Amino acid sequence: MPRVDWQKKVEEIGFGFHTLDTTYWDESAYYEFKLSEIDRIEKATNDLWEICLEAVQYVIDNKLYRRFHIPEWFVLHIENSWNNDAPSIYGRFDFSLKNGIPKLLEFNADTPTSLFEASVVQWHWLQDTHPNNDQFNSIHEKLIAYWKYLKEYLHNGTLHFTAVEENLEDLTTVEYLRDCAIQAGHNTKFINLMDIGWNVDYKEFRDLDDLAIKNIFKLYPWEWLVNEEFGNYIIPDRNNTFWIEPSWKMILSNKAILPVLWKLNEGHENLLPSFTEFERTSLGFSYAKKPILSREGANIQLFNNGSLISETKGDYGEEGFIYQELCPLPEFDGNYPLIGSWVVGQEAAGIGIRETNTLITDNLSRFVPHLIV
Repeated sequence: MPRVDWQKKVEEIGFGFHTLDTTYWDESAYYEFKLSEIDRIEKATNDLWEICLEAVQYVIDNKLYRRFHIPEWFVLHIENSWNNDAPSIYGRFDFSLKNGIPKLLEFNADTPTSLFEASVVQWHWLQDTHPNNDQFNSIHEKLIAYWKYLKEYLHNGTLHFTAVEENLEDLTTVEYLRDCAIQAGHNTKFINLMDIGWNVDYKEFRDLDDLAIKNIFKLYPWEWLVNEEFGNYIIPDRNNTFWIEPSWKMILSNKAILPVLWKLNEGHENLLPSFTEFERTSLGFSYAKKPILSREGANIQLFNNGSLISETKGDYGEEGFIYQELCPLPEFDGNYPLIGSWVVGQEAAGIGIRETNTLITDNLSRFVPHLIV
């Protein structure tokens, strides 16, 4: 049963988008995991992170950028960020459980959300409702620890945080990450993405107080940035601004990485056979067709034995598609949970579960808490 006045309780900890067009935060139910199941998810997350890093090196070594629709003029920035070991603070693997084995559907490597819900909101729910149980959730502690670690990489000066301020979900995620950075000892400042300026004379990004931006966390996709006028200033930026997430994450946030992962690790128990459009003859008649660049589960089609069983609409797909073996989400009383497993500071850190009434997790999904029994 939901807590009495649960809306007030979540708002008190800064969670303002618990109810959008429909209920988003849903504590009318929760998911139970055995410790052995959590161990398996944790191991899969750590293993996949390692092979993802190997896949980035493979893409760079073999110059596969056209497959990812990465513009040629931005390749050097990506390679420099990779060769300089520009660290990543977080990412989210999305799993479907198949016979208890986590299967990777995609990796949200650049701009993953649902972080605050997974870290803080469901932890408070656990303390209020099941204080004697545990939860796979060390996200908060790992974020603070990694922000401390990042100090040695940053330029001297303020650490800016940015997102489109009008998007409450993005703003909440960014402000949560900013709070963790403050607890780690950083001097921080938020700026609306639309308010970031470019000083032509000094060739540097500036905020509204005319302060040079030398370090910035952005919750805005790299592929959008480099295709907008804003992106033209990233290369001539004389401060060589330190970006978080780094630009090499463009490779991992693109679903074109899935066929690369399969090619390099064919048969890996946590991967699904995945292929480019030209390789899809290697796949059977049950598969998912996914745009290499998309958000919120848009423009996905699921086929079972050649028949379309589920699809979503949207504005993506122009850059092409990948084809992945069908691995339907498990079903519980008409609900389909997707496990989002977080990697923070190179380590598995916890999970959050989004649930829908369809086989494709879209922008109408609900966040449902979990505990360990």
